[in-house]
Amino acid sequence: MEVRAVTKYTGISPQKARLVLNEMRGRQAEEALTLLQFMPQQAAKVVAKTLKSAIANGVENFGLEAEELYISQIYADMAPNRRWRRFGARGRFKPWIRRSSHITVVLEERLDEV
Repeated sequence: MEVRAVTKYTGISPQKARLVLNEMRGRQAEEALTLLQFMPQQAAKVVAKTLKSAIANGVENFGLEAEELYISQIYADMAPNRRWRRFGARGRFKPWIRRSSHITVVLEERLDEV
């Protein structure tokens, strides 16, 4: 069973989000939530929110146990960029590119094989 949650248009660049996501890949879902609470990055809060949503989807919609879920896929895709203007010396224009991302979490149920 595959459970997914997506957070769109986050205000964090995908490059910065991937630093957090790479640490979470393959972990148990509840263990990952505990780790995210203590990470200093701003992206950790957004990833934790998405992960909580995916866990809730699995428990409420599919009747899965939260303890048996693990992160099978987690990734950040590019979202639309905003161009911001910053005026420089001598009437010049210095653009800032504000990047955003879509964060996707896919959970699967880990069954104990006997």
